[in-house]
Amino acid sequence: MTRNGETSNGNGAPKIPGKDTLRPPLPKRFYNAASVEPRGEGFTVLLDGRGIRTPAKRELVLPSEALAVAIAAEWQAQGEHIDPASMPLTRLANVAIDAVEERKVDVADDIVAFAASDLLCYRAESPDALVRRQADAWNPILAWAKEELAADFKLRAGLMPIAQPPEALEAVRSALAGIDALSLAALHVMTTIGGSALLALGRWRGRLSVEDAWAAATIDETWQREQWGTDAEAEAEAARRRVDFEAASALLDLLRSRR
Repeated sequence: MTRNGETSNGNGAPKIPGKDTLRPPLPKRFYNAASVEPRGEGFTVLLDGRGIRTPAKRELVLPSEALAVAIAAEWQAQGEHIDPASMPLTRLANVAIDAVEERKVDVADDIVAFAASDLLCYRAESPDALVRRQADAWNPILAWAKEELAADFKLRAGLMPIAQPPEALEAVRSALAGIDALSLAALHVMTTIGGSALLALGRWRGRLSVEDAWAAATIDETWQREQWGTDAEAEAEAARRRVDFEAASALLDLLRSRR
């Protein structure tokens, strides 16, 4: 039965579309080959010889050939349709060029704001095993931040807010001074996903591998999973977050190669 164009579920009530049916259809692939060529002082990605542009119609010019090659590989790997969800480096580059480039101060301020309530500074009160696990993973990063960045952060057991020393937050801000938009966008993604500016900075400065940074950012989630088992929806969301976290980390590595 239908009513005003709605589809019935068989008992007289209108059928509510699922999430998948509400998503716009993916665009069809319109090109055969993705490639890279020099453009000015950087590199651009070509689709059948034509340069790609960002959603804001800006030219996608990248400072690293390695990054351009990786983005071209995302485009080349697309099937019959183009799925942006499978192109995290492309999405991050678009955000950097379209949004971050013109708002670097605001984005840096947001990272500093995360540092003011950094995950690493709020510790479990119990059980002892979790307390030790947090300390083992997080204390070395805080010690590194104190030595390398001159950022001395305070800790607290529990979730009550703690006011961090202004000098520590200024040290984080100083670490971000002069950073390019692509690196800043990647650090912002890692910070917001992981809940820690210090982990993101540690990964950027080479103090942490991406595997160690992700493990440190998800200690509490891992603990809960070990105690109570897995939840399919939560696991799927964690997997999506990890893809973007690892892509942001990879972008930082690719930018180090300026050839």
